[in-house]
This record gives sequence, structure tokens and C-alpha cells, in this order.
Amino acid sequence: MLIKLIVIALLLFIIVNLVRAGLVMLNPDKPEVKMSRYLGRRVMFSAVVLLLIFLAQALGWIEPNPRPY
Repeated sequence: MLIKLIVIALLLFIIVNLVRAGLVMLNPDKPEVKMSRYLGRRVMFSAVVLLLIFLAQALGWIEPNPRPY
């Protein structure tokens, strides 16, 4: 259950970084804040989420859905 909460928290953090990058893009008055910083974080945490899911499945912490047939 803890692993699922961690994945959900990371996914929410990814969405927050996407929104922050969008706000920086729409507000060009602040040149000291780079949009690529937020987009880079988003990509990095997306990779972390994928690796965490693969690792959790390999270690048996989570189970995939059963086959539908």
C-alpha cells in the first residue's frame, strides 16, 4: 500500500511541475525562472515512477492485473 501512495504522490508532483512550467510560459515577465527547469523535473520524476513500478513488480511488492482470458 505504501508503494502505491508513493507513486500517487510522485504523479501529483509531476502534474504540479507541468502546471508551473505552463505558468512560466504564459508569464514572460520573470526571465530568471526557466521553464526547462520544471519540464526537466517532470521528465526525471516520470522516469523515477516507471523505474519504481518496474522494481516493485519485480520484487513482488505489487501484482499486475490478472489476464482477462
